Amino acid sequence: MSLRYLLDTNIVSWPYRDPSHPIVERLNGALEECAISAQVWHELRYGVFRRPRGRKRDSLEAYMRDVVRASYPTLPYDQPAAEWHAAERARLVARGVNTQFVDGQIAAVAHVNGLIVVSHDARGFAHFNDIAVEDWING
Repeated sequence: MSLRYLLDTNIVSWPYRDPSHPIVERLNGALEECAISAQVWHELRYGVFRRPRGRKRDSLEAYMRDVVRASYPTLPYDQPAAEWHAAERARLVARGVNTQFVDGQIAAVAHVNGLIVVSHDARGFAHFNDIAVEDWING
């Protein structure tokens, strides 16, 4: 199977927060089709590093190692992604639309790899051209 989906941070972290949620079954069923971007890895790791040392941080570290790193390849934000992101950002700013910089980076990684973004915050990606978004939490 080939990659089809690029998971946003809120999707990757959801099973940790709620292991009984139906998203877990959906992610397991599409495991070989999913990846994350380097930006998502950064956001996840940043969340871990901000926690004080202790059981909660150890549990998050184990989830990052045993689930996220073991399950999802990490795709880079490379030159083609940066080029697409710059053009989209300029287009949107000219229209008076401001987006989160990291959402633009994730959208760019999805675009250059021909992937569907899976996010619980579809509105963060709504203004970008040629980006398909699915919300596996609400539908």
